[in-house]
Parts: sequence; structure tokens; C-alpha cells
Amino acid sequence: MKVGLLYSRIRRDEKLLLSELRERGHEVTKIDVRKEQFNISQAPDVFEGLDIVVDRCLATSRSLYITQFLESYDVPVVNAAETADVCADKVKNSLALEAAGVPTPNTEVAFTTDSALETVEEFGYPCVIKPVVGSWGRLMAKVESRSAAEAILEHKATLGHYQHKVFYVQEFVEKPGRDIRVVAVDGEPVAAMTRSSDHWLTNAAKGGEVAAFEVDDRALELVEAASAAVGGGLLGVDLMETGDDYTVHEVNHTVEFKALNDAVDVDVPSEVVDWLETKANAETEAAV
Repeated sequence: MKVGLLYSRIRRDEKLLLSELRERGHEVTKIDVRKEQFNISQAPDVFEGLDIVVDRCLATSRSLYITQFLESYDVPVVNAAETADVCADKVKNSLALEAAGVPTPNTEVAFTTDSALETVEEFGYPCVIKPVVGSWGRLMAKVESRSAAEAILEHKATLGHYQHKVFYVQEFVEKPGRDIRVVAVDGEPVAAMTRSSDHWLTNAAKGGEVAAFEVDDRALELVEAASAAVGGGLLGVDLMETGDDYTVHEVNHTVEFKALNDAVDVDVPSEVVDWLETKANAETEAAV
């Protein structure tokens, strides 16, 4: 199998994938997207003969555009451009989950500070304000009072980028000090972990402590539904426990898994490469 790996920085996650691919004898081409140019009608030579390309771009903008270019070149890429488009934008993510009947936190979007403040007041305190694009828990705010809401909204309005003028307001979910990250391939869980913290943000990137989690039937049902809602692929599905059920608050399309690999007995990169081999074989058979 000839595999292309799109990257702008090789992190431990990419090193794990590269090691597994090479140990199996696959030919890997690392493609630094910062050094490539993408013509609207002709693919760069570096993509010639590749069976599949894996998008591991760190920047959302690069991921969104490059996957579209590759699909226009008829180069198989995971995750697909449609999946990247839905997952990269929290509004589209929430709409997709809601449309699929997947339980997800109540969310409202407003376009001015005044209307956003009305939403915050309707939700009550605390509630959460998030950027529509972003990861690792950055620029997320748990809003505890009207004065805090006014300050946060004013700050966002002055940041300049149009995305900060899309006010994404979400109910605050009382979770038991942890959330759950499930890495799945086309809806099938590879492994799962809890991320625990005394802080309301429990992301591993924020220092949350991780531990293995056994996916039960209900969580499996929601992971499958959430994956299908965004178009499938190699995904990180984030759930929160709500009493005797779960709510899915996000699906991630360029999921990191190094912390998960350390927390569980499953060899995560091996499972991911198994899936990549299956995808590449299916693409080859479809092309014949």
C-alpha cells in the first residue's frame, strides 16, 4: 500500500502511525502541506500513484481546502472533505447531530452581542460560549454572570475575525467531573477513555487525567449514529454522562490518540492502520 500523510508538524500521533505503517512494509510519503501548491486542474506530482492519503493537518483551514482538492483530483483521502467541513465547524457539527436525533447539548447561535446576551440570559447561569472553530478547549468560556457574559461577548466582537461574530452559546452540562473520548473508525469504536479534571474543561490537552473506558451498548449506539451524522471516517466522538444516558457534544475529524493509546490496552495505531488497509483495498477494487 502506498500511503500519503498530510502534515504541517509531525507529532507523536503521526509518529505512531508512521511507525505502524512502515513496520507493515507500506510505502509512506510524508507531505508537508506548507511546501505544496494545489492547482485547480492538475494534482501535484507527489500524489501520483498513492492508494490513500491520510489528512493529519494541524490547521483547520488547510485540512478543509486540501481534502477538497484531493477529491477533485480523484485521490482517496481520509477523512473526506464533507466530514472535515462538518466537524471543523461547531455549528455544522451541532446541526448534524441534532438532525440525526443524537442527543446533544441545547445550543443557540446569535450574530450580535445584544442577541447573544439574550440567549445567555434565557439559558441561565452557568452556560458556555465557544468559538465556532477551534480545538483543545481554547477560547471556551463558562459564563457565571451577566457581567461576565457582557465582557466576553464584547471581547469576541472586537477580535476582528468574522467567526468571532458568530456567537455559539450552549447549555452547561453538569457532568461527573469527566467526559468520554471514543476513537472510532466508520462508527466502530477502537478504544475509549475518560478525561477527568477538577476544572470544568476536562480535555487531555488541558491536563485532564485519562483512564480506559468500556463502551456500553448505549454509548456504542450513539458513537455509530454520531459518526454517520458527520459522514464517517477516523473520528473522535466526545460524550458526557447525563445520569443514565449520554449527550454527544462534539465529533472531531483530525483526532489525536496518543493519550488514548497510553490509557488503554488496545494498540490504537495498529487498529487505525487495519482500517486504512481496508479503505485502500476498497478504493482499489472500486477503481478496477
